[in-house]
This record gives sequence, C-alpha cells and structure tokens, in this order.
Amino acid sequence: MEKQLLLGNEAVARGLYEAGVRVISSYPGTPSTEITEAAAKYDEMFSEWAPNEKVAAEVASGASLGGARSFCAMKHVGLNVAADPVFTMSYIGVNAGMVLAVADDPGMHSSQNEQDSRNHAKAAKLPMLEPADSQECKEFTKLAYELSEEFDTPVILRLCTRVSHSRSIVECEDRTELPLKPYEKNPAKNVMLPAFAKPKHMAVEQRLLNLTEWAEKAGINYVEDHGAKVSVITSGISYQYVKEAMGDSVNYLKLGMAYPLPEKLILDFAAKAETVYVVEELDDFIETHCKKLGLSVIGKEKFPRCGEFSQKIVRKLLTGEEAESVSLEQQIPVRPPVMCCGCPHRGVFYALKREKVYVSGDIGCYTLGASAPLNAMDSCICMGASVSALHGYNKARGAEAEKKSVAVIGDSTFIHSGVTSLIDIAYNRSNSVVIILDNSITGMTGHQQNPTTGYNIKGDPAAAVDLEALCRAVGIGRVRVVDPYDLKAVTAALKEELQAEEPSVIISRRPCALLKYVKHSAPLKADPEKCIGCKACMGIGCPAISMRGGKAVIDATQCVGCGVCTSLCAKNAIA
Repeated sequence: MEKQLLLGNEAVARGLYEAGVRVISSYPGTPSTEITEAAAKYDEMFSEWAPNEKVAAEVASGASLGGARSFCAMKHVGLNVAADPVFTMSYIGVNAGMVLAVADDPGMHSSQNEQDSRNHAKAAKLPMLEPADSQECKEFTKLAYELSEEFDTPVILRLCTRVSHSRSIVECEDRTELPLKPYEKNPAKNVMLPAFAKPKHMAVEQRLLNLTEWAEKAGINYVEDHGAKVSVITSGISYQYVKEAMGDSVNYLKLGMAYPLPEKLILDFAAKAETVYVVEELDDFIETHCKKLGLSVIGKEKFPRCGEFSQKIVRKLLTGEEAESVSLEQQIPVRPPVMCCGCPHRGVFYALKREKVYVSGDIGCYTLGASAPLNAMDSCICMGASVSALHGYNKARGAEAEKKSVAVIGDSTFIHSGVTSLIDIAYNRSNSVVIILDNSITGMTGHQQNPTTGYNIKGDPAAAVDLEALCRAVGIGRVRVVDPYDLKAVTAALKEELQAEEPSVIISRRPCALLKYVKHSAPLKADPEKCIGCKACMGIGCPAISMRGGKAVIDATQCVGCGVCTSLCAKNAIA
C-alpha cells in the first residue's frame, strides 16, 4: 500500500481509479477542475471535457445505464446547469454506480455567488457524502459507488475549496477491475413518462428512509467523546477548523453523510451534553435538521452565514478568545487581480470603454474588464447570460440602445451556453452585437481544452468547432474576425457593427498570452525624453507599465511586446 501526498481533488481521482470507474465527463470549474485533469492521467478510464455540466451529467448517466461506473465533476454553479437531468436521474437511478462531485466555494474565491449544494441534494432527494481531508476524499468516493449500486441512486460527493485544494496523506490501493453490467431494457425504470415517474417518486421517498437508517450506523458518521460538557455537531472542512481550534476540549459528532442526516445518532449525542453547537459553513442545514428533531442547539445566531470559517474565527466564537497572531505594522498595498500582460482581451475592453458602450458581461478571465482602470462591464450574471441578457436589454430599451451596447463572451463559454442565446438573438431579431473573445483555450480555470481548440483532454487532435460557420449557421449574417492587438481595427469593426441594422458577431481572435506555444515579441521601452507623463498608456491597465518620476516605465520582465500601448501614445514615446 503506497502513501502519497495528494490534493483532495487528486484523491477523488485516485478513488475513481480504485473503484473501477470507466467513464468520466466534466466541465472545468474551480475548485473542482483538478479531479478530471488527474483522472485523465489514468489510461484505464475514459475522461473528457464536455461542453457544459448538463451534458457531462447526461453522459455519466448514459454510461451508468450502459453498465459502467461513471462520474462527472463540477463547481457549485455548475450543479445549477446540471440540475435538469440530475433531478430526473434521481428517479431513474443507476445500473452501474454513478457519482457526481460538486465543489462549493465559500468565500467566493473564484465564483459569482456562494451556494450551499447540500440544498440541491435535499431538493433532488439524493444522498450526499462530505469528506474532510484527502484520505476521506478517496475513501468516500469508493463508498459512494457502493451506496449508488446498493440503493439504486446517483450519489453526490460534496467538496469545497479548502478540501479540494489542500494536500494530505493518502493510502493508495490497487484498482478493482469490474466487468460491464448487462443492460436490460426496462422502460418503467428508465423512461420517465408521468405514468412511470409517479411510482418512482414513491420509491425515491422510501429510498431516503432506507438511507437515513443506513446513516444511523454508518462509520462515516461518528462520535469523538472527550467527556466534555460542550459538544459540537459538524462536518467536512468545518470539522477540521473546530478540531484544530478546540482540540479535545469538546465532544464531536462528525457527519460524513451530509444528506440524509441521521436522527437517533444526533439525539443520543445531544442528550449527553449541556451545550450543543452546530458548526457549518454557509446555510443552517444541519442546524435546521437538529431543531426539527426538537433539539436546542446554537448555530447561526453565533456563526456567520456568509464566507469561509477558519480556526481563528471558530475559536473566537466558541470561547471568546482571540488567537495570537503576527501582523506587519505597515499597510500592505492591495493587489487586485488583473488581466495578464499581453492579454488579448485588454484591447477590446479599452475600445469598448472609449466608445462608451453598455457591456453585457460573462464568466471568464475577461470578467476582469469590469475592474479599474478599464471599468468596461455593466453586468455579469452567469455562463452564457451575456448574450441573452443583451437581447433582453435591447428589446427593453429599443433601437437607440442597440447602437450603444454589446455582449462579450469567451470561446469556451460561448460553446458552454452562449450558442442558444445567440440563436435567440437571430430568431427573435434584435440588432445586437456579440463579441466572442476567442483566446483559443479555457483560460479561466487553468488552460483546459474545449470544443473550439482542436484538442481533447489528453492533448490529442479532435474535431474543432468553426465559430464563424457556427454563427452563420444559426442565422447571423454579419460575422467578422479582428486581432485584438490592433486597436484601430477593433474600433473600426465595433463602430461599423453597432450601426448595422441586423445582428452581428465580432470574433476577437488571438491566443492567450500564457499559452506555451505563443511566441512573444521583444519587450517595449518608453523613451523618457519623449514621454510627457500624460499617463495615456496607463489607461489599459497593463501590469508592465508604471509611472516613475513622472515618466512611463515598462518592466521588461513582464512586457510581451503586444504593442497595444503604442497606439495610445501621441508622442511615440513607446517603441
């Protein structure tokens, strides 16, 4: 038995390998991405990037019905996209085991909202397991397949940023090779017509009762009794925070099964304590369950509903003691995230700002276009929403708005859920301008391939979507491609398309500056003799440009020679 130091996500992938999983389909989403990237390194399993989470869940369901253990991963907002098939998959169940991993993001390190996916498990009536470290990530993954096949249900594995991206020791074992389960035609089980779905709902409710009974005696729900008067009910990463903050000074009920929750186990545990706290990030999920059982517990009246917990926060709220810490006396300057030097999106956003247009934004690196000094984004809802939201904005405000508004969306995001929105524009006719920011990769989550890049998850050649042809095929007559490094061309295309009396698409095409195969030009220099300190070059927000002694200075270690700043300098001081 080999021991390895693994990320929680890598440990999940190891669990998939050991559990004999055959088919994996996911869409990248921080903090879940590394699960599928790590899984793709095991040749015994087929792994793929799907166009979106809904497709990934459906692929996994089809593989399960086909007799292979299957898996899909997503972040919390991705579960919203996958909810349509997932809720019905709860009724259908499985043939071979099926597991969905969802990684929540308390603190919103890389997300547009905080969402507690335990609510999805309850709403979909699906069992959910919640590991607290990398070893549990592996073991709970394997256990999830056993539960899936025993109770005829997909199982959700709930992770979070700290569990996904922390490393701890994992004991690795051999893979268990499983034969394909035979497929047997069974419409009453697998075809959810109303007549078949009605009895399946009753079966799902009985399944929850059976799973609750299992949870009462499950080894993943366990008590640590230290003979204390204070007890804590907790789960997942919150258990780690409390354990490190309080040590053996309190008793613990650690719940490895997030849903359904046990009843007798909780009642018996609480009966032995004078005071019972429920420590859980985000929603009062466990607390509500406890109060429904008639228990008097302390939860969200003491612990916050928003943001991440920490050992320091937990100790202060439980004991009133402030843990010792060290800090600098000096004020450290804030370093907000910015688009990289040479980012192809920067020129587009500068042109949009200069033309003073309304920008309907989307999810990706380019969301940073909302930040100073560009400030070139007016709204951002979710993946794909920029296009459909622009259509709605223009229908509400009329022809005048159409001349001063655009949508921006990345190539991967466009394939994810922007295509159908563009069809809506073409079909229901608004003179809307959509700018596809094609940087030849899924940049936001760390350079994953997508259906437009021509490569699959393993880097092998694959069919590539022709964006120009696709846009024309859905009914857009005006489609043009521009180089975002050419500010004059970008501005000319923008002005022309805004004046057009029909929908149009501008494809801003240049690879991400961080891609290994991209060759950069020599770094630029600012001539202090010519520079008059007007700061026009600062308007694009490039990290390589700064002002020193009233003159522009370009950091040669950062500059990639994109040349966007040269067109801003009236004195030709940059060359």
